[in-house]
Amino acid sequence: MLDPKFIRENADAVRKALKARRDDTRLVEEFLELDRSRKKMIQDVEDLKRQKNESSKKIGELIKKKADVSGAKAEVNALSEQISRLDNDLKEVAGRYRRLLDTIPNVLHESVPVGAAEEDNRLVREAGEIPGFSFTPRDHLELGQIHGLFDFERGAKITGSAFPLYIGAGARLERALFNFMLDVHVKEHGYREVFPPFLVNSASMRGTGQLPKLEEDMYKLQDEDFFLIPTAEVPVTNMHADEVLSEEELPVCYTAYTPCFRREAGSYGKDTKGLIRVHQFDKVELVKFTRPEDSMEELEKLLADAEDILKRLELPYRVLALCSADVSFAAHKCYDIELWAPGTGRWLEVSSCSVFTDFQARRANIKYQPVDRTQKPRYVHTLNGSGVALARLVIALLEIHQNENGSVTVPEALRPYFGSDSISAGMS
Repeated sequence: MLDPKFIRENADAVRKALKARRDDTRLVEEFLELDRSRKKMIQDVEDLKRQKNESSKKIGELIKKKADVSGAKAEVNALSEQISRLDNDLKEVAGRYRRLLDTIPNVLHESVPVGAAEEDNRLVREAGEIPGFSFTPRDHLELGQIHGLFDFERGAKITGSAFPLYIGAGARLERALFNFMLDVHVKEHGYREVFPPFLVNSASMRGTGQLPKLEEDMYKLQDEDFFLIPTAEVPVTNMHADEVLSEEELPVCYTAYTPCFRREAGSYGKDTKGLIRVHQFDKVELVKFTRPEDSMEELEKLLADAEDILKRLELPYRVLALCSADVSFAAHKCYDIELWAPGTGRWLEVSSCSVFTDFQARRANIKYQPVDRTQKPRYVHTLNGSGVALARLVIALLEIHQNENGSVTVPEALRPYFGSDSISAGMS
């Protein structure tokens, strides 16, 4: 969440960010009005408590003088009742205040392009060569059928639509990919691997900004305060909730493999073909905790680490700077990485790399102690990115590296993990 002081002192900047995001700028006015009411109520309660203390002292003085204290006691009782009513009102206002703060998105970095939809995202760069095929490239569904990689019908029978079942070489490819990515990020990019719980509580979901804004897209357990994780960002970031790190250890960098679960309630009917949009998918996540002055530089490094995976897999990709309306609720700036899928005939997002400034850290209460111990702890800046996400990576890999006979060449970097240089007929 934003610092309330920042909103008070930079109301115009917050309005500008809301307008750029195509969000309701009236949130600022509502906050400022509630903020004034809350401050006045706090002051009124403090004034009444001061009056009560003074009246209580008078009772003591009257008792010493053996004078009548009934009037003074009545005054104290009346003040106590007023304080009790105001305290209850203040609790209600404090709840509204917190809920309102939870709905105001992060401000945007000055470099974020202003736009209304994904068409306004700015191309940063393209890398790799899109192959020219001497044949009509097959899509991942046909390739999967040839080699028995997926079984969507049985996946739907087990759970429901958009829950894929990987079989044989398809399951082996999935495992090879996330093991390969974890090894690169840990051994070469300097991240520390963690294996977090796949269920989190609502406090964790709120800490990273999924609640309350995105609750309808999440899977919640009935009768328990648990959610299936939409991304490893949630448990990994909340590892340090209510903690104070030391400046000397920053940046702290983690990587984690997890399955991810998303209802995506607002996307009904979109991209239902094969693996393009599924409710359960695997992902390797990258999470960083940094000093505020380092976060923008660390965003570029995080993006480079995700790109390195795609270069090693010999896949053509492009990097987009997301426009203001496409940047997520909690993010300050975000890049998307998209892979070209020739059989499907479109670019597919496989990574979002974001910096959140102290927006998540305030919600989750994550701070660091400066080297100068005379300074108070400060909020860290958090970052995360997919390094990268399946199943769209599988789509692009199969379609880019396919051969005319239907076989798929396995990229050299992946072969030690997959155990073969190709996916071919009869492979189990």
